[in-house]
Amino acid sequence: MVKDKTVFQKKLLDWFETSQRDMPWRQSENPYYIWISEIMLQQTQVKTVIPYFERFVRRFPSVHDLAASSQQDVLKAWEGLGYYTRARNLHNASKILDQDFRGELPGNVEALKKLPGIGDYTSAAIGSIAFNIPIAAVDGNVMRVLSRLFMIRAPINKPSSKKVFQVLASNLLDHLHPGKFNEAVMELGALLCTPKDFRCDLCPVNEFCMACKNKVVVKYPTSDKRAKIPTHRIAIGVVFNNGQFLITRRSQQGLLGGLWEFPGGKLNPVEKPEIACIREIKEETNLEVAVTGHLTQIKHAYTHFKIIMDIYICKYLSGEVVLSSPVDHRWITFDQIKEYPFPKANHKFFPKLEQLRFPD
Repeated sequence: MVKDKTVFQKKLLDWFETSQRDMPWRQSENPYYIWISEIMLQQTQVKTVIPYFERFVRRFPSVHDLAASSQQDVLKAWEGLGYYTRARNLHNASKILDQDFRGELPGNVEALKKLPGIGDYTSAAIGSIAFNIPIAAVDGNVMRVLSRLFMIRAPINKPSSKKVFQVLASNLLDHLHPGKFNEAVMELGALLCTPKDFRCDLCPVNEFCMACKNKVVVKYPTSDKRAKIPTHRIAIGVVFNNGQFLITRRSQQGLLGGLWEFPGGKLNPVEKPEIACIREIKEETNLEVAVTGHLTQIKHAYTHFKIIMDIYICKYLSGEVVLSSPVDHRWITFDQIKEYPFPKANHKFFPKLEQLRFPD
């Protein structure tokens, strides 16, 4: 353990006061803002989050405003940020807070953890930063700092290792300034104790770091090897009929739940993409269509898999829409597309789709 914990805490907090990044949620003590920021920052970089946060709190300035909005409005405000379960959980949690807590976040970690989308880390971050509760918040940045500080060999991507780092973080925590201390450790990991371009010479607590002393920083943290990320082939169709095209809405469960998209799906083994497009549209919507052209092909990466998606222009032939896996549908014009939240992968071919209205 750190020999002089008080010195460690002071040096880290002093550094944080002068070196922390300017973030809009740090300019307020509003628990609602802290909650929104912590949810947005899950698996997303700060520079990406800042403009989304600013737009989001302008659109939904309070728990009540968020609870009173439709899910589609919330998803539209979240569009492009990814991991849409976060947005659905925020919306659901806001309704609980509005109904049971008079629109205020509870200043109790256990109560926070009962809200949708709030787990151990998020409840600790909100609790310490917004309510000064003395509890350590442990994220990836914190685990990296601790693994180097104490030369911990436990893989940071292994769930069972979390307990090891939680104990270490709890022992280091400054109980008088828990929120600032948690933020300081995370900021150290984000700015100086980074995965590759670490700056030990600028670190305010390098004298306490075992990996730095032994010149083995590059060996920490350790991680278990991840399985190879699979790539899926997908074919979708833009089905035109009388100047409009068809979009469908995904169910609430699973990846991209509640978002709108174009009908289509995965290719079967050795199946040609245009054949898969026709088949999937029939299976999902009951419509008979004909492929009239290939719009484009796009590639997109998710956390656990990648996709190669072929987009086809299709002509409606016959049938009435009867949905299988989708839960809703609309026939819209391109001018209406901005009203609906779509996955980021779809946005990659929207410029090509718009050009169809203005042929050379």
